[in-house]
Amino acid sequence: MPYIANTDADRAAMLKTIGLSGMDDLFTDIPAQLQVPALNLPEGLSELEVYNRLHQLSHRNAHDLVCFLGGGFYDHFIPACVDELSARSEFYTAYTPYQPEASQGTLQAIFEYQTAICRLTGMDVANASLYEGGTALYEAAMMAVRIAGRNKILLDSGVSPIYRNMLYCYTSNLAVDLVEIKTAHGQSDRDRIAAALDDSVAAIILQNPNFFGAVDDFTDIVAMAHARGALAIVSAYPISLGLLKTPGAMGADIVTGEGQSLGLPLSFGGPYLGYMATRMEHVRKMPGRLVGETLDQHGRRGFVLTLQAREQHIRREKATSNICSNEALCALRALIYLSWLGKQGFRDLARLCAQKAEYAKTRLGAIPGVRIKKNSPTFNEFTLELPGDASSVASRLVDKGIAAGFPLGRYYPDMQNYLLVAVTEKRTRAEIGLLAEALEEAL
Repeated sequence: MPYIANTDADRAAMLKTIGLSGMDDLFTDIPAQLQVPALNLPEGLSELEVYNRLHQLSHRNAHDLVCFLGGGFYDHFIPACVDELSARSEFYTAYTPYQPEASQGTLQAIFEYQTAICRLTGMDVANASLYEGGTALYEAAMMAVRIAGRNKILLDSGVSPIYRNMLYCYTSNLAVDLVEIKTAHGQSDRDRIAAALDDSVAAIILQNPNFFGAVDDFTDIVAMAHARGALAIVSAYPISLGLLKTPGAMGADIVTGEGQSLGLPLSFGGPYLGYMATRMEHVRKMPGRLVGETLDQHGRRGFVLTLQAREQHIRREKATSNICSNEALCALRALIYLSWLGKQGFRDLARLCAQKAEYAKTRLGAIPGVRIKKNSPTFNEFTLELPGDASSVASRLVDKGIAAGFPLGRYYPDMQNYLLVAVTEKRTRAEIGLLAEALEEAL
């Protein structure tokens, strides 16, 4: 039982022992201008009173908005089994398999997750997950630099601006040259990409669907990159792969993405899940952990951590990354979600999202002054051009209980009137109609 100083005499004795005259001496290293003279805390409350107070405050949050937000994070239905199974103590408290041979359940779950990601993306091998989609994309870029022995990365501007900001931040002090290629009417510009591809390019980074919702087939761009000895990296929205051509079928070398849509709630930005998959020939350049399947000396199936090319396991200069962990619990949720849906269920989910988005296009496109960007096919997300500032319109719709979409002017100064709208399987015909009516009224 630790000793607790309950009296002034006790505290004075403890301070004297460490050579201090008063409590203020404990904080002399903190500049005076950064110190707070008093916290001005209210009187203490009972547990019941605290609960009631916090419950009251929580209702000030707009937590029940009808959500049409997207931009990489989506309001999908999460079946009860995901919470129930992932919260079991043998998974929930087993943070990470530091003694892998004793963690066969966790290792098998990760192995099955890797298998699911490979099947989803059409790739050969996946790792045991990364922090989230943006850092996964950065890790893919650095992996390409190591493989190609070059330091220039072409970055399609249709890639999420959040991810692009992360790439610029993470590489700001590295010998990596990021060259951004502008889109043409919201789509990847083949001519500009072809002109920028040369023998110094390590990789080109693409996204499908891109940030504007445009769906593309990058097979021709991948072929152009390979002809120059460069790799192709594709960031993909996993739910869309229930309908769209996989990055593997396009010939991509590395595939990453945000796994939030696979059974993870929209929870103030995390924790989320970054997935990564690649070709077998590049596996030794892949960051993070991989779980492999093996047989023990008695011929029994078992699972082990393998190819742990990170700084905790091998010499720093040989490490592929400083990724110090994996999002094992989030990866488990993704595995449960995918297993619950099954192959046909996953396809049905993707088809439902796409069909509802098309219905929403029809309803919203019929509003006077609203124009749907139709330069390319879309999956469940599309861009609206409004006759006024999209941020102002979105704010007015929040007052009506609707999160209408993502105003693109936040990241694209010349797109102040554009709104990115996402439709998932959760949105009903009535909710889409409510959005259309509220938008028409707001305009």
